[in-house]
Amino acid sequence: MSSASPHLSPEAKVSLPRHVAVIMDGNGRWAKARGLPRIEGHRQGAESARVIIRTAGELGIKYLTLYAFSAENWNRPKDEVEALMKYLVHYLKTETSELNKNSVRLEVIGQIYRLPENVQEHLKKSIATLSKNNGLTLVMALSYGSRIEIVDAVRRISEEVKRGKLEPADITEDVVSKHLWTRNIPDPDLLIRTSGEMRVSNFLLWQISYTELVVTPTLWPDFRKPQLYAALEEYTRRHRRFGGV
Repeated sequence: MSSASPHLSPEAKVSLPRHVAVIMDGNGRWAKARGLPRIEGHRQGAESARVIIRTAGELGIKYLTLYAFSAENWNRPKDEVEALMKYLVHYLKTETSELNKNSVRLEVIGQIYRLPENVQEHLKKSIATLSKNNGLTLVMALSYGSRIEIVDAVRRISEEVKRGKLEPADITEDVVSKHLWTRNIPDPDLLIRTSGEMRVSNFLLWQISYTELVVTPTLWPDFRKPQLYAALEEYTRRHRRFGGV
């Protein structure tokens, strides 16, 4: 990584995405390459998250969604999952005051009920503390899976049809969007995936229909301000047609 201070071009500064989503991948590989336990990769990954959150807020990006823990991640070894939950609580305890100082608002999407009770309690406290802020909205995807989200939306729409509150012919894309966990969040303009993997991993499948994708070989623990700026520059070079010409 260059020691020079990174900077954005004037073009990038005036065409920043409103909403950036990130699949934070590569913590385990980062640790393995250094002969370290996987959890050390997660610890360094948390530092990357801290840097990217702060940078996104400074740039004036309105929404940042981080894929922090997928529904499939519950299948990882128990000790690793427990350590991840401890890191999440530690992050909330140590960073909420800093987020508040920077006017960051917090939202969480996913099957929150599956998280340990102490994690749920700390999330509620942080969300309440940050609820009146109007800067960056940080969206944490925890115990999240897009297919589960869509199935949940279909079930709730079906219940409304069953109760006579909604006609099948009235089900539109907008109706579906309003029943997703992201109902109050605009669709991402830019999705960044680290570690070079060419897949979206069950993340925001409905919401990224017209999102620009940037895949970087950088592993998440090494993804800092220069790498974020490079992704934003790449986004600036895209011509978003939304199916038009």
